[in-house]
Amino acid sequence: MKSDKISEAVVRRLPVYLRYLNELHTREVPTVSSQELGQKLDLNPAQIRKDLAYFGDFGRKGIGYDVSYLIEKIRHILKLDQQINVALIGAGNLGHALSNYNAYLQETMKIVAVFDSYTPKVGTQINTLTVQPIDELSETVQSKHIRVGIITVPNTEAQRVADQLIEAGIEAILNFAPIILKTPPHVRVHTADFTTDLLSLAYYLEDGKELETNEQLTE
Repeated sequence: MKSDKISEAVVRRLPVYLRYLNELHTREVPTVSSQELGQKLDLNPAQIRKDLAYFGDFGRKGIGYDVSYLIEKIRHILKLDQQINVALIGAGNLGHALSNYNAYLQETMKIVAVFDSYTPKVGTQINTLTVQPIDELSETVQSKHIRVGIITVPNTEAQRVADQLIEAGIEAILNFAPIILKTPPHVRVHTADFTTDLLSLAYYLEDGKELETNEQLTE
């Protein structure tokens, strides 16, 4: 790696590159240029080259990138060439959906344990996983070498759950609760805020279109 100061934006684009490269690999496409990647992903080819150059010289002039080789390198950069175990806390509707999706993931990052504090949910099955009581969190994190936690509990419980995850030794958290978590510097937190993303889409809607539709319906 050429620099230790890689921006979050660069890191977030790497899985996007990887996903499309995997599509190319499935289609047995041997090489791809930054121009082709840019057209497909709606990104500036120069930005793609710059992103990848932070981590090494992967392309060949006049040829582009070897698809299989670049997949291997990006997987290594993202640490997907090793098993990364994940714990999910909150076995509600969203937790069920994420756990069900987990069964179809091809990557080595897997949800290996699900927890909930609601007694009727404890002991129920989600695919191959049995929902465990929250008081087994610390022991399970240690025994299963879990490094990442996913929080899908109500916002009133999220900070307490985050504290428990951190105390158990979790290194990173994906938070679905609509709250800003307080964590120490060594624990990375990404927040998935559906509400903010949905509301921000309203900015791009045409002004007055909904009003016109309603008026037409009342005529």
